[in-house]
This record gives sequence, structure tokens and C-alpha cells, in this order.
Amino acid sequence: MAEKNGKMLFKQRKIKGLKREELLAMDKNDLVEKIIQLEAHNEQLKNIINKGLGENNSAKEPSVADRKFDFNKCHYRRILLRILYFGWNYQGLAVQEDSTQTIEHHLFHALKKTCLIESRETSQYHRCGRTDKGVSAYGQVISITVRSKHALSEQNRTSSISSELPYCKVLNRLLPKEIRAVAWMPITDESPEFSARFDCKKRLYKYYFPKSSLDINAMRDACRYLIGSHDFRHFCKMDVGNNVTEFRRQILEADVGALDEKDSDNATSMYMLMIAGNAFLWHQIRCIMGLLLLIGQGRESPTVIKELLDVETNPRKPQYTMALDVPLNLFHCTYDVDKDWVYDEEELRTVIAHLQSDWTMHSVKTSMIKDCMLNLEAILDSLPKGKEMADSKENVSERDRVMAHTTCLLQGVTPRNYTPLLKRVTCSTLDERIEYYRKKRKIAIVE
Repeated sequence: MAEKNGKMLFKQRKIKGLKREELLAMDKNDLVEKIIQLEAHNEQLKNIINKGLGENNSAKEPSVADRKFDFNKCHYRRILLRILYFGWNYQGLAVQEDSTQTIEHHLFHALKKTCLIESRETSQYHRCGRTDKGVSAYGQVISITVRSKHALSEQNRTSSISSELPYCKVLNRLLPKEIRAVAWMPITDESPEFSARFDCKKRLYKYYFPKSSLDINAMRDACRYLIGSHDFRHFCKMDVGNNVTEFRRQILEADVGALDEKDSDNATSMYMLMIAGNAFLWHQIRCIMGLLLLIGQGRESPTVIKELLDVETNPRKPQYTMALDVPLNLFHCTYDVDKDWVYDEEELRTVIAHLQSDWTMHSVKTSMIKDCMLNLEAILDSLPKGKEMADSKENVSERDRVMAHTTCLLQGVTPRNYTPLLKRVTCSTLDERIEYYRKKRKIAIVE
């Protein structure tokens, strides 16, 4: 038998890899023996697979992955959730039918995948601010009803906070790296209808830009005209087609300052516009920043802000380009209950470590570009100048230096000859727009 088995094993190795013609030339008994052996091996493999899946697949209980989650058996808690995201490569916050590259698409994918909600429609979802394409947020806040470990009667206990589901941690496992859940806050029984949108007291935005050759003091003077309650129809994109006919908003704070006071005198020193209000119009901050850049460049006087706010004297908006979207950040949203945010220390450390890695990579690229830029600027300064410039007593290198750091922040093509704002072609008045859409029956008749 051993000899026979040895012969069989030898034949198995010999048959393996044989071509069709060689198999046809083999003895019939050897072929039958090989088929029996392969069938036995095939049956053995089936038994191994069935053992892993369970011997009676048709009769076994559904696996956890196949079993539908029963939301009717869950407890629920209403919370605020603070979200951080860099929107540079996204199509905005709001869900869009023709794109999956939005913040809300990824956020709701994570919320549903973790079974924190059943659907957006049943989650009582509100967002604090709708950010557009390319805009980021450090302090975006949403209100939402999510699954909880505790019954409603237990949720007012302090212990229910520390033992609650780690909302930020479970979401961050599924969210893209540019979107992070930072903190959450319980909404108490005293205010069950609390809304991230309607109960927000103040929204603070920051717009970052380099100093370059901008007149920062002139920009700060212009900001003072913005503070207060004004009609900002000339500082936004008028969305009359969607029934937006009221453009009065209140600006609580507006100022320009250095990001780092110790580094504020260089062309590459970073500054920011800080502007806060209870609500903003579509593209309002980018329009304001576009005007501030013109003022900083010396093309307009700070008082142009005051003149554009006077809609009685100037009923038509002059045509101008707004500032780029990328530097804008919804930095903070203020609520009466701001002290109650819940942070997971371990998860917060993970988020910080991730941001530090991102900062390192972006800073390395920035430093490389800056090093090349400074080297080329030194070469430019060393080039021989024309006789007229050489005879000038001014510092030639300072006077002739390229200062285009902020040119890219204004959208559109820079004209060769600048036309003052109040002498430009103007847009339709608000009344003309209302009449246009009334005829198209897109808005109700405005009294």
C-alpha cells in the first residue's frame, strides 16, 4: 500500500501541469484515479468553508453585518456637534445632487454608518452657517438628535456625559482627514428645540492674507464704517430670485490685525480680517474683503465703504470682484451655553497631532517657495538699473520691488487702467431686480 501510495503521489506531481494532449495520451486508469482524488479534495475544501460559515447557512441567525439595526430600541439624545474642516478641495458644506464632494455628504455618511442616526430627515438637523465652495471652518456647529447609551430620564445626570458614546471618536474613524469632529454638547430638557442655526448669538469669520504692500491702517479705518446695523445690498450677491429682499444686517466687530504681532512688518507677515455678526448675506464677507484689498492697495479711500452703505444716495451696486474663497474660515459660533462643550482628551490629542503633521508639510512647502522667492528677489535687486533710476535718491530696490502677494486674492483679471468704484458700470437696483423676478413669478409681491 505504501508503494501504491508512493506511486500515486508521484503520479499526482507528474500530472500537475500537464497539457491537454498529454492528458489524452495517459492511461485510462490513471485518469480515473486522478479524478477521484480531485473530487475528494474538492469535498474537503467545501467542508472547510462550511465549517467557517456554519454548517446550515439557511437555518443560522443573520450575522451582525447582515442584521438590520433596530432604531426603535434605541435611546436618543439631542446634542450640538462642533466640526472642523478645511474646505479647499470641497464643493461647500451643503449636500448637492450632482456631487459627493461636500462636507455634509461625508458627515451624514459617517453618522449613518455608525448608526448614530437613521436618516437626515428624522435627525432634526440644523447647521450654524452654510459655507460655500472652498471655504473652511474651525467652529462650524450643528444640532442633531443622535443615538444615546442612556434613557431620557438619565441624561440630566453628570455621569451620563462621561459614560456616553464617544461621538467624536466614532465619527472621526470614518470621516475624511480634512473633516474632524472636535467636541459635543448635550442639549438639556429645558431647551429641547435648541437650534445651532437659530440660537447662535454671534458668528466670527476670519480671512487670512499677507501684508505685502497693503496699507493696513487704511483697511482698519474702513472696517470702522462696517460696524453697526446697515443695508449691505452693495456688499453681497443679491439673491432676489430666492426671495431674499431684506439686506439689513448687524456687524458686531470688524478689524484687521496681525496673526503674529512679533512678525508683522514683513511683506510675508500674515494678517487677518476678523468680522463678527449675528448673520451674514451670501458672499458678504468675500465682497467686503475684496473692497478692503482695493483700499489697502491705495486704489480706494476708506470712506468708499461709507458711501456704498448709503443706498439712498447710491442705489446701484458698482461692479467689482470679490475676494478668493480659500482664505475664509468660519472660526467661531457663540451660544449662551458655550461653557458646556465635552472634549475627549485622547481624541483631541489625535486631532492636534494630525493638524501638526498637516502644518509641517504645508510649512515645508511654504518655506521652500519663500526661499526661492527671496533668492530671486535678491537677484532682481542686484541687476543694473536704467540711468534715470540710478540717478534717483530713492532706494531703488525698495521702490522697484515686486509686490504681488495679494494679487491672486482678487478674482478676475486685473485691468491695466483702474476705474474708481463709484465711476464704474453699475448693476440693477433692488427694485428693478424684484420687478424682474415678479414678472417671472419667482417671488411673491413685495409690499
